[in-house]
Amino acid sequence: MAPSESYRGAYYKNGEIHVNTFGTPEGTPLTEGHADFKPSWSKTGDMLVFFRRLKNDPVVVNWITQICVIHTDGTGFHTLTDGTHTDFNQTWTRDGSNTPIWNRRNPASGRFFVVRSAVGAKPGDEQAITDPSHHSWAYTCLKDGRILVQIASPNKKRGYYLLTPDPTPKYEWVVCDLANHGLLDRLSLSTSETRICFEYQQGWKRKVTGRTLYMADFDAKSRTISNPKVIANKEGKPQWYAYPRWTRDEKAIVYHAAGQLYLYEVASGSTTKVSAEEKADYRYPHLEGAPK
Repeated sequence: MAPSESYRGAYYKNGEIHVNTFGTPEGTPLTEGHADFKPSWSKTGDMLVFFRRLKNDPVVVNWITQICVIHTDGTGFHTLTDGTHTDFNQTWTRDGSNTPIWNRRNPASGRFFVVRSAVGAKPGDEQAITDPSHHSWAYTCLKDGRILVQIASPNKKRGYYLLTPDPTPKYEWVVCDLANHGLLDRLSLSTSETRICFEYQQGWKRKVTGRTLYMADFDAKSRTISNPKVIANKEGKPQWYAYPRWTRDEKAIVYHAAGQLYLYEVASGSTTKVSAEEKADYRYPHLEGAPK
């Protein structure tokens, strides 16, 4: 059995969500007939949270979306939002509560803030975690309840923080040398929370293509990201390399590049393509039981 065939996950293929073993042909999609994006697999309970695009727009931040939850066997579909907002990049907490969190655009300012809800909740039950008047973006969560966020606020240095949301929001600065020179994006912690993977671009003017993918060490106590190592697109080729995510055993990282899925093996440094159809559009891979 190839290494990729021991890993099961969820991903987008041509606008539909699939749950599948990487490296094997797909069966029936979990969702179909819609444009569904960025599944994240809960730590327990085999649930996916994703967003459904209801209104398209050439400018992505003008999309109107809906946050949805479904079990990986196709049952239990329900919506957490009413489909009148721009809600993006959802994931789960790792503290045992399986709380869905995501980023919502404030239409008045254009900035994003972090929102949470609960499995089985109704649209309108969601609550803001961060101040809607200032930009904040949630990436990934820790077992102790903290959330790794990016902040742009007049009261705080722009950069990356660990946010303790309750009872009163508390922000702790994350030290990372790469962040002094450019943008880290789509950060994702490993299961042990001792390693992290992310996209990186030199400078801060946001650009999707040409990014380099990294893995690095992470220390939750000292709040440091260190010893970065390139895993893909060292040359900065002008293609869309994105969405690196750890396998649960931390032996590999899956990501998408130019419409295909790839698996990087940490020990050997080798990379294998794990998408089945050359002409399909694959994106946003995610691993079983390993929320981003």
